[in-house]
Amino acid sequence: MTQNELKRNAAEKAAGLVEDGMKLGLGTGSTARLVLEAIAQRRARGELVSIVGVPTSTETRDHATRLGIPLASLDDEPRLDLTLDGADEVDPGLDLIKGLGGALLWEKVVASATARLVIVVDETKLVDRLGTKSPLPVEVVPFGWRTALDVVAGLGAAPRLRNGPDGSPFTTDGGHFILDCQFPNGIADPAAVDMTLLRCPAVVETGLFLDMADTVVVAGSEGVELRRRSDAR
Repeated sequence: MTQNELKRNAAEKAAGLVEDGMKLGLGTGSTARLVLEAIAQRRARGELVSIVGVPTSTETRDHATRLGIPLASLDDEPRLDLTLDGADEVDPGLDLIKGLGGALLWEKVVASATARLVIVVDETKLVDRLGTKSPLPVEVVPFGWRTALDVVAGLGAAPRLRNGPDGSPFTTDGGHFILDCQFPNGIADPAAVDMTLLRCPAVVETGLFLDMADTVVVAGSEGVELRRRSDAR
């Protein structure tokens, strides 16, 4: 199977967890788009008549609108039943790195408002240690963002300001920049790294999603499996 086929299998499995009447957090990224499409297919079959979704980015909002999925803001629906999102890395304890799609702050706000966070990935996103495949995205304010560079370097990582297609700094929906921080040997202590970065005033949020995922839907060449945090412990 191609990676996209694996993602679609995982997305369809995750969409099957949605029940009619749920208030949903809708993630951002290529896998999350496939989840939206699977939800729309279930709606077309008359299975999910009264759901409402809270998007984690303008990209997700626009795609969900095109698919006819009813939307609300987090101000309208501050308590969500289920959030479906992707991840850039998943470790054995179901801790995550997210943010390569550029929506980590809004994704974390939505995830924190949900009763259950379900992450949807293919098997290539599984790692033994966070930071071994993906850089760690760190969202920073444009004013004084360079003050975060020494903090990142002090953690043993190499920070790089993310640029857009035109070469100018990539800007999130919230108006912030992103530093992609590469750890040569991965992140030995994610909680300590997260805490240190958040003490820097220029840092808005990090892409470390620790102790947040309830379930990870993993698609591999032999099928789709559900990994639960209770089992990981």
